[in-house]
Amino acid sequence: MGKQIEIICVGNELLIGKILNTNANWLAKRATSLGMTVKRVTVVSDDVAEIATATRESLKRKPKLIITTGGLGPTFDDKTLEGIAKALNRKLEVNQKAFGMVRKKYETYAKEGKIEKVELTPPRVKMAKLPEGSKPLPNPVGTAPGVNIKVGGTLLVALPGVPSEMEAIFEESVAPLIKKEAGATVFFERSVFADGIMESALAPLIDRVMRDNSYVYIKSHPKSQEKKPHLEVHFSTTANSHETARKRVDGAVAQLSRLIEENGGTIRPQDDKQEC
Repeated sequence: MGKQIEIICVGNELLIGKILNTNANWLAKRATSLGMTVKRVTVVSDDVAEIATATRESLKRKPKLIITTGGLGPTFDDKTLEGIAKALNRKLEVNQKAFGMVRKKYETYAKEGKIEKVELTPPRVKMAKLPEGSKPLPNPVGTAPGVNIKVGGTLLVALPGVPSEMEAIFEESVAPLIKKEAGATVFFERSVFADGIMESALAPLIDRVMRDNSYVYIKSHPKSQEKKPHLEVHFSTTANSHETARKRVDGAVAQLSRLIEENGGTIRPQDDKQEC
């Protein structure tokens, strides 16, 4: 399955539209920039059976990495780890390392005057209950640790739903793992704007350029109404070096630009975007 990744987002608030799923957007963009290929994003409710089913289905596809977001906190509806444990047929148990992380956080909160005293209540201890065989990941921003579980050839990582916490744990503990897995793989992207040509007329031109440049993916995005066509055309590729990736995209951009101008359109560049 190479360098494929799947994302599972947990939360009723996502399904009813109360909260915009910015975590999926951020993770997909970040993982892609690190050389991984995001194959699927799934959103499920705060239900143990639903979480377990989504986890099992994802594991059957054998991606290199599965990331879940949400459901690691102390409240009754934080059920992600219970769902993962059910999917793996493992028990939930207090992980001593995770317990130490949680205790240290509350000791810090007490010193800072955020709480009166350190009291590890059942809801707080809940954040240290992990599936058997899991490893906790430090949370630099919040309280609940992230979780790292190796399942065959797949790494399963559970991250909090609070964006600042999710991003902090990802950058500190997950990004280095992805970089190691991706090796020298580089993701490169570039956009140009096409005016004076309708998307329906642009489509066959894109098809031709993608056939001639098999490593480059091209997607058009309308930015105005059809009567005054204004399109963003996005090019992306992955390669083993920045130079190779850039050459591939530059060649595709040049070819499509010529074809657009031959068909009465105009093209103008947008600043390069690149992450590696």
